[in-house]
Amino acid sequence: MSIPVGLSTACVVPGSVPDTFAMAQELGYDGVEVMVWSEKASQDATRLAALAEKHDQPVLAIHAPTLLVTRGVFGVDPWDKVDRSIELAHYLEAPTVVLHPPFFWQTRYARSFIAGVAQRESTTGIHLAVENMFTWRPRHAHSTRDFQAYSPTWDPVGQGYKSVTLDISHAATSGSDALAMARSLGPTLRHLHLTDGVPGPLDDHLLPGQGNQDCAGVLRHLMATGFEAGGGQVVVEVTTRSMTAAQRLEGLASALAFAREHLEGGEPAHIPEPTRKRYRRG
Repeated sequence: MSIPVGLSTACVVPGSVPDTFAMAQELGYDGVEVMVWSEKASQDATRLAALAEKHDQPVLAIHAPTLLVTRGVFGVDPWDKVDRSIELAHYLEAPTVVLHPPFFWQTRYARSFIAGVAQRESTTGIHLAVENMFTWRPRHAHSTRDFQAYSPTWDPVGQGYKSVTLDISHAATSGSDALAMARSLGPTLRHLHLTDGVPGPLDDHLLPGQGNQDCAGVLRHLMATGFEAGGGQVVVEVTTRSMTAAQRLEGLASALAFAREHLEGGEPAHIPEPTRKRYRRG
């Protein structure tokens, strides 16, 4: 058994959930993480099960609709969103639900969040992997004003969660070191969003190797610390909006090859030139 490498449905936006399953099969991924959002297929357990069977791509994780852009998906009550995501994961036999910490204005939810996550994790058998986020800041390069948008905090280290998702782009945006964060999380790290980034106000979810985080080091750390034995998963979650169809296919193939190079000693991955000019080197 090896660490599964999945593809997030966020990777093919503005493409569809069915597009993700088809592309994951074509490129040889091990499964799919479904971001639940406004697309009806992402909310439909029967449809998702059919797609998983058709493309031989199991659903590895459900990403709960706990983003600003999904505030009306699965209702407006935050615990209802989490509970419906758990139900979806159970139906699809997905072992993990990824969720963001509460926004600062969700005061009642925030007060019960850590205990509520722990209670649901212990009673459902699903890993509720709380994702690292970042402070918000104005979108200009020299701003030093940070705004704490999440409660109790954007940083999951030391919060008492049993399961955590480490998103490497979020680590970059927050000015953190993803490898140091992985080490600090220890066995609570259950799920990795493989991507890359640079410090600053933009959470751009670059292909691994295009930013300044030690993505390879994070993957090697997972291999050395029992991530596989704990049921850990790696999921590619990158932004491809600025890419052509051919560039998207190349980029997602590159991300998979990068993961397997550093998890399994595969062939060295070719890292495409960033399609966004501000990230090109030289």
